[in-house]
Amino acid sequence: MKKYINIKTLVLFLTLGLATTSCSEDFLDRPSEDSYSSSEFYNTDEQVARTTYGMYGAMWAPYYTKNFYALSELSSGNCLAYADGPELIQFKLTSDSPILLDPWRACFAIVAQSNNLINNIEKNATANVSRDVIKNTVAEAHFFRAIAYFYLVRLYGTVPIIEDNLALAKDPLVNTNRIEDVYIFIENDLKFAAANLKSKIRSRTPGGENIFVTQGSAEAFLAKVYLYEKKYADSKAMAEKVINSGEFGLLPNFADLFLTSKNNNEESIYSWQWSGAINTYGGGNFSNIQYGLDILNDNASYGATYVPSNDVQDAFEIGDLRRKESFMVYGDSYPNMKGDGVVGFVMDKTKYPDVLANTGAAVKKYVVGQATSETGPADSWGGMNNCNYIMRYADLLLIHAEATMAGADETTNAAAKESFNKVRLRAGLGTLGTNVPLTKAALFHERRVEFAFEGEFWFDLGRLPRQEAINIISQQDRGFDSQGVMHYTPTPADFTYPKPDIEVRKNPKLKEAPVPYNFK
Repeated sequence: MKKYINIKTLVLFLTLGLATTSCSEDFLDRPSEDSYSSSEFYNTDEQVARTTYGMYGAMWAPYYTKNFYALSELSSGNCLAYADGPELIQFKLTSDSPILLDPWRACFAIVAQSNNLINNIEKNATANVSRDVIKNTVAEAHFFRAIAYFYLVRLYGTVPIIEDNLALAKDPLVNTNRIEDVYIFIENDLKFAAANLKSKIRSRTPGGENIFVTQGSAEAFLAKVYLYEKKYADSKAMAEKVINSGEFGLLPNFADLFLTSKNNNEESIYSWQWSGAINTYGGGNFSNIQYGLDILNDNASYGATYVPSNDVQDAFEIGDLRRKESFMVYGDSYPNMKGDGVVGFVMDKTKYPDVLANTGAAVKKYVVGQATSETGPADSWGGMNNCNYIMRYADLLLIHAEATMAGADETTNAAAKESFNKVRLRAGLGTLGTNVPLTKAALFHERRVEFAFEGEFWFDLGRLPRQEAINIISQQDRGFDSQGVMHYTPTPADFTYPKPDIEVRKNPKLKEAPVPYNFK
């Protein structure tokens, strides 16, 4: 017998308009669109294992399809846009902006599904199910709940910590909890995941066996969370543990990171899985549309919603191999990319005189072009099959360098410089010599160009001292070429987004001061 709880009743801020997605069609399982089973008997290992599949991609779709780019790349100054642009670029966002709602609901949907598995799956699995499979599945649920809260706390600041769906259904008016408590909660989930997930060495051949998160995935995120909390010694130790495990590695060629055929490679610590082949809205990766020019996508009537700012273009050094793979300018050629119906796309100014009019560039990263045998098919909305990284090994290396620096302005530590230099070396750039210190400014700059258009820079800005971040942003050129140089200055309050107005109306306690969380 299945007992269904209506999500709209269960969680005041959730309405699961979720799409089915993945790099693999096996990743189609997800909760029902307005309910999920709270008491379902599982008779096989496969039935239990598939309960987490939606959290590898499908359930994140409302956040990723559009808002992931807008709330990170526009606010950070990496991108400009007319649609949704002014309120983020100029720091005019208000609580009634529709762009705030989908990330909130998607993340809390992950929380609700994780809670369901953590609290119920062991008692609902029959004796036929392996205890190891149950253990790993529950650990996955802890991992995904941690990731959801990591986004929530960085986006919205204080948020409610929810562990019991049924208790929330009975009393949906709940207070937010303190930021420091949310981070402790994230830590605890990641520690549980690290202690109970399978361990493995990533295959150096990209493919499906690298999709699933492992002990190393949880420990890598734990190193990152510690860094956000300024627990530098803990972050350094955890980063070194993962680095020394040999589980992950840098993909030798930066450009290969963003090929569909290189999905789930050894650098991927955790990626969201998408598939155009299943032909469901939100199923494919929409980067080809939001970032790519319309001559580079199929089945969409527009493209390049978000374009690289002049400021981020200026951040790339001459000779940086990442530049061409991060954004394209006139004269760039991509021999294996299909654009305007032809394989071997060239960004030709004579042929396409107006397509780069906004800032003289278009985003290349995550843009795979029109469908080919390498990319696989596009869905009916132009979504593609390439995964997107939530964390990759280059991030861990730079986390290690920063944690070793421990808040100082510079370090001469050889291990920190080695981690930093590995990222620089792959980019074709000069490395720091023996007598040259690694500076905080150089490291912060390196993070910006390495992860440009991957949704990281806004969060990096958010963990700087407020005035330092304000000074950086206020000097950015945030104008289109037609406008000339434009500057905007945020306030300290602009570094966390307002909670969606519709959710505050449902739960007025979201406006109240946060309360300490009562940990079990």
